Amino acid sequence: MRRFARDFGIARTLFVARLVSAVLALFLCLSFGALAEEKFDIQPLTIVTKGGKSHVFTVELALTPRQREQGLMNRQEMADDKGMLFAFGETRQVFMWMKNTYIPLDMLFIARDGKVRAIKENAEPLSEAIIDSQGPIDYVLELNGGTVKRLGIRAGNRIENQLVDELRKAP
Repeated sequence: MRRFARDFGIARTLFVARLVSAVLALFLCLSFGALAEEKFDIQPLTIVTKGGKSHVFTVELALTPRQREQGLMNRQEMADDKGMLFAFGETRQVFMWMKNTYIPLDMLFIARDGKVRAIKENAEPLSEAIIDSQGPIDYVLELNGGTVKRLGIRAGNRIENQLVDELRKAP
């Protein structure tokens, strides 16, 4: 009888462990599936250099916490004329990272007035190192790594975009 009770206890423990593992696996699958399904609105964005050159991109807008959390994670490539604009809804210091991001990125840290305040070039893919905005900003524009250098984009350049214009005029 004791052996049966012990064997039954072991079997019950194994069953509970398997059930917990199955539930956890289902939760993770659903979580990642929901994250992968996040959709982004798209808008044109122009970077105007101090020399007057204009560089036009089509950007995805990361406006919600879930969109900002997902960002460009898990993407294997991005066209040269594409990017992602993160809008935080307030002026604050921002900290980014490249966890689960497979492509090198240039990050432009942008103030409410649309001026580029700081740039991080060629952020390392998959790195968990913190990338600091180096002061309060309102937006981060992510472009393919090397774009800043190739186009001569610098701090002090400005961006033109419908969302940025609307938020600048808001009280």
